[in-house]
Amino acid sequence: MKYWVVLAFIGILSSLATALFFLLKNKVDEKSSAQKMAWALALRVGISIVLFISILTAWKLGYILPTGIAEGQ
Repeated sequence: MKYWVVLAFIGILSSLATALFFLLKNKVDEKSSAQKMAWALALRVGISIVLFISILTAWKLGYILPTGIAEGQ
């Protein structure tokens, strides 16, 4: 599960960097760069949603356990 989370964060950051690249490149070919930037941001949102759902599923199945302050302390 740890590897999946790390890979997902790398995917999210690379998608965000790709969107930034197309935002800065937007002056040359506006329509194509804007569409690519929107696609990269949509991909980032999709990866984030899949990561969130997989963390919730892993928690429900018992693969990961919540940690923190115990009740009553």
